[in-house]
Amino acid sequence: MTSINTITLEVPDTTQAKTFYDKVFGLGDRLRFRAADGPSDGFRGYVLSLVVPDPAVVDSLFGPALDAGATEIKPAKKSFWGYGGVLRAPDGAIWKVASSSKKDTGAPARQVDDIVVLIGAADVAASKSFYVDHGLDVAKSFGRKYVEFAADPGSIKLALYGRKAAAKDAGVDPAGSGSHRVEINSDAGAFVDPDGFVWQSETVGTRSM
Repeated sequence: MTSINTITLEVPDTTQAKTFYDKVFGLGDRLRFRAADGPSDGFRGYVLSLVVPDPAVVDSLFGPALDAGATEIKPAKKSFWGYGGVLRAPDGAIWKVASSSKKDTGAPARQVDDIVVLIGAADVAASKSFYVDHGLDVAKSFGRKYVEFAADPGSIKLALYGRKAAAKDAGVDPAGSGSHRVEINSDAGAFVDPDGFVWQSETVGTRSM
């Protein structure tokens, strides 16, 4: 099974970015950083999601992120599907922190069950076919609306959603252009997907910051 090992964020200042993410999310070697200032305007076409056990864990990540300089896009609150909120990190990346549970379960603070890269695809069906051809296995699929790919335990998950729907869920305008400022590192090989997202080859043994 294809595994996504790390995500590289292109940021203005790698030291500041590492300090922010280590302090608020504690994702360790799952995140890498590269200094870059390529033009990027508006929605970058993706959302990074942290799936956590319960509302208290959401708050244990969301509040400190705001205190450390993140901008609130959607406040953390209960909804039909659970509890969560959306924020923009100082480097501009959009993060959703959410739980399907509406009640606290006593889970440890800052416990992250899954990291998900949600791509806002121009054509979900076409992108689904592309990724299947590149070795990813479909775990869930809802027509041309949403696709989630299978992932080994501990690996980062990939999901596809229509661009407008992804932006709406994140609470931002879908318009945007320029660099995505993110790179997906996996054992699937090096390629560029239909929406311009860059994938690079990386095996588990080559992770680094």
